[in-house]
Amino acid sequence: MNVKELNPESSAQAAYGARLRDLREKRGWTQEGLGDRNGYSSTHISSVETGRKLATLRFSRSTDRALGLTGTEASFERELGQIKHGSLLEGFPEFLGYERRAAEIRLYEVGVIPGLLQTPEYATVLADSAVRRLAITADQAQERVALVAERQAALVREKPPLVFALLDESCLRRPVGGPEVMRAQMDRLIEFAEQPNTVIQVVPFAMGEDRPFSLPLYILTMPDRSLMSYAESAQQGYLERESGSVVHHLTAYHQMQALAPSQAASVDMFRQLRKGFQ
Repeated sequence: MNVKELNPESSAQAAYGARLRDLREKRGWTQEGLGDRNGYSSTHISSVETGRKLATLRFSRSTDRALGLTGTEASFERELGQIKHGSLLEGFPEFLGYERRAAEIRLYEVGVIPGLLQTPEYATVLADSAVRRLAITADQAQERVALVAERQAALVREKPPLVFALLDESCLRRPVGGPEVMRAQMDRLIEFAEQPNTVIQVVPFAMGEDRPFSLPLYILTMPDRSLMSYAESAQQGYLERESGSVVHHLTAYHQMQALAPSQAASVDMFRQLRKGFQ
């Protein structure tokens, strides 16, 4: 049998596969033997080991149980998380875990439509642009788009969170992907405003120095009513739990909501902008 040589340094996906093969062989198991233990075919395991197929969360957890790695630093579930989030800012993966469980989400975004409100086409354009700049790989671009879908899916759970969105006017004025993409994105914002658990407002340029934030900000209220915030600079994300600074952020957020045009006025703006994207 020809055994394909692996280069674990070629990609994170290849490193995952090489480590899987190494641990399997150290136990004296064939691919069929591992398959008997984790519930996958030898063909599937071969594809993961050689990097032709990216492992899923289910595969990683099943393999961890088979190898006795569940909950350890060496678990494949942990490695998969690092692969999927490898292109994200520090602090953001941890924030995502809280966002999925939050009772209330307050967000403020500058420059781009926030991920929770993006259409797949808009998200894809942004990700592809990052690939062209060599900021991320093509695989990481696909993961970013998939992550947008995962985050949005959490908004339609059985007990969805209340979502308050403040968008700096720059989010709407910056053309992304051409007129067709932008028209669909405006439609998405209008649909978002129609949901019973959402409020969306535009923070206009005219607010000037009264705008308290210059960087994106998320404030989460958890089911136990505890607060946390997440803010980003160009190179790093910052997650803060209950503290005076989070309360300060929340107060400033409420003040900005009060100064911003109403949701009805903001939706009118979306409609007018939609007409302009020809």
